[in-house]
Amino acid sequence: MSGASPDHGLLRGWARGLLLRAADGEPVPAVHHPLGFVCLPVERDGGAGVCLHVWSSRLPGAVPTTSSIHCHSWDLVSYVLFGEVGNRLPEVAAPEGRPTHRLFQVVSGPGGDELLPTDRTVRHGAGSAERFGAGAVYRLPAGMFHESVVGGAGDAATIALGAERPGLPNLSLGPLGGAAHRVARRPCGGEALRTVARGALAGMGG
Repeated sequence: MSGASPDHGLLRGWARGLLLRAADGEPVPAVHHPLGFVCLPVERDGGAGVCLHVWSSRLPGAVPTTSSIHCHSWDLVSYVLFGEVGNRLPEVAAPEGRPTHRLFQVVSGPGGDELLPTDRTVRHGAGSAERFGAGAVYRLPAGMFHESVVGGAGDAATIALGAERPGLPNLSLGPLGGAAHRVARRPCGGEALRTVARGALAGMGG
């Protein structure tokens, strides 16, 4: 997916197969991501991974403990299966005058994320935005601050490929006086996962 044009039929067929298994109640691993989508981690090989991300209006919205503006320690390539997914790309720079946010390092583990305030403060500006519809591929390099925005009714899905860049941290913008804390990643299973999977299959056309 990172080189030539993607094989749309292959990607959609692979995603549909995974979602059908989840909709039928098979034990497919999935978690509620703190940023508001359901993540189905498919494969992890060293510093690379593949996940299916599903945003669903059928589930309660997420309320991040810092903010939804963040950057990854990996290069991200995403293929939009259905819906509209956008990225708001704010300006995040060393403060000239009073800072607006503190950077928090996000350290992920099996049970959740540790959010640790750093000594770095920044100033947040409006920046730019980009939007992508079904069949589009978008890329976000490691270290680029962004905020994911789902258009329309709030339903969308992507296949996400990540390739880690050693030495780079995962960061989130947070309040200036925020303290260190932990955020659990709750498993998504049972009727919740079946509901999400059925909605995604409907969004893909059955």
